[in-house]
Amino acid sequence: MTAKKPSRPVPGTAKSAAKDEVNNRLFFRLFQAANTLHKEGTRALDAHGVTTQQWSVLGALSRPQVAQGMTVGALGSFLMVSRQNLDGILNRLEHSGAIERVQSEEDRRLRMVRLTAKGAQLWRALTPLIYEFYDRALAGFSFDDRIHFLHYITRLRDGMREP
Repeated sequence: MTAKKPSRPVPGTAKSAAKDEVNNRLFFRLFQAANTLHKEGTRALDAHGVTTQQWSVLGALSRPQVAQGMTVGALGSFLMVSRQNLDGILNRLEHSGAIERVQSEEDRRLRMVRLTAKGAQLWRALTPLIYEFYDRALAGFSFDDRIHFLHYITRLRDGMREP
């Protein structure tokens, strides 16, 4: 059984205008929050010269279940970014020695991206700074607020992916 999509208010009515205004504000705030995350998150890691995009790649590759690495396609799917956007980030991280691209041991046709020892060390240095950034950003939220927010942001993400 599929969930019934909510009906749209009749265009031109006050209810439709109010809903459109709230929707616009929500998505604009989301846009502002994403831009602020990039700006302030990068600033929080300035001493290490790491951007938020690089931090997301390092974080994805630092997970124990991907110790042997991930294909570029799998990494892009996990981060929900295109291969083209990921390529420049990977090139910079590889140039810095934080990651390497190696041939898959299971399938020689595949190239895996994985953290190097230097990348793992960098991730360990970044983690406390990232958690401090999270704590500052979420200082006005109770633990329960954070759980609810996580639920709602996940529903929003999923709603944007539906046809």
